[in-house]
Amino acid sequence: MLVDGHGREVNYLRVSVTERCNFRCQYCMPEKPFSWVPKENLLSFEELFLFIKVAIDEGVNKIRLTGGEPLLREDLDTFVKMIHDYKPEIDLALTSNGFLLEETAQRLKDAGLKRLNISLDSLKPAVAAQIAQKNVLGKVMRGIDRALEVGLGVKINMVPLKGINDNEIIDVLEYCHDKGIKVRFIEYMENAHASADIEGMHGKEILSKIKEKYEIRALGREGASPSFNYIIEELGYEFGLIDPHKHDFCESCNRIRLTAEGHLIPCLYFDEALSIAESVKEGDIQGAAEVLAKVLQDKPKENRWSETLHDEDVSSRAFYQTGG
Repeated sequence: MLVDGHGREVNYLRVSVTERCNFRCQYCMPEKPFSWVPKENLLSFEELFLFIKVAIDEGVNKIRLTGGEPLLREDLDTFVKMIHDYKPEIDLALTSNGFLLEETAQRLKDAGLKRLNISLDSLKPAVAAQIAQKNVLGKVMRGIDRALEVGLGVKINMVPLKGINDNEIIDVLEYCHDKGIKVRFIEYMENAHASADIEGMHGKEILSKIKEKYEIRALGREGASPSFNYIIEELGYEFGLIDPHKHDFCESCNRIRLTAEGHLIPCLYFDEALSIAESVKEGDIQGAAEVLAKVLQDKPKENRWSETLHDEDVSSRAFYQTGG
């Protein structure tokens, strides 16, 4: 069992397989040129898998593949199958913008992927294009339908932004209700790479929008999930709110993150990281395990976001490198 320096069990590994993305979302990487890290800087699937086996053997039972946009990494289904074949019962998931899912969902399902989270910030083509800086909505929605058709579990993530998509919160919720899938509203996480022209919504403001039409009841957090759950009893529908600014958000954190270049990161907010690249390139399993132990020991008790934001609360972490 993996335990961090604050006594929390860590059983969840998020692996970013690429920092490349085919969107340029306002809240993530709006100004980044369409370039990418040279292939020789990335760990191969075999090298990533060497560390993943260490993590699984030490107690990790949940793995999520992220990016950037992970479906831009060639032959991702091969990597999924490597993990699944090593431990078929592992909770293996993917976070995606959905743009390439129509073509890849069946292969991912066949390889052993169990479920995925898909970003859907608007049901209006013009608004979706404004956020992503690309005409994306049609392909994303077809990708959602295809994922459901092949039997993958699906959740939707929405980041409400004031004056942009804040009037669609109920629309997206009702779309997800009709599809029989869960939506999670995510507070915008302030970071230095986002557009300076956007303003996110606090969790209380998101809930207030929903309360304009529905009565809701708080259910609480489910285990170590970052989502605080609510129910609309008249619909029998549960939705989630991911609120990293809330004081109790980090209390049961069970996550660490690995980038495509081999940086092992103890917290989404923090810039501190150690590299496993040298160890895995040399096949040094013990060295990789020692880096993991050090990162766990140094994992912070909580992130630096707060409910009342100050300049120092803006993270310099590039979320497209760590998968959000």
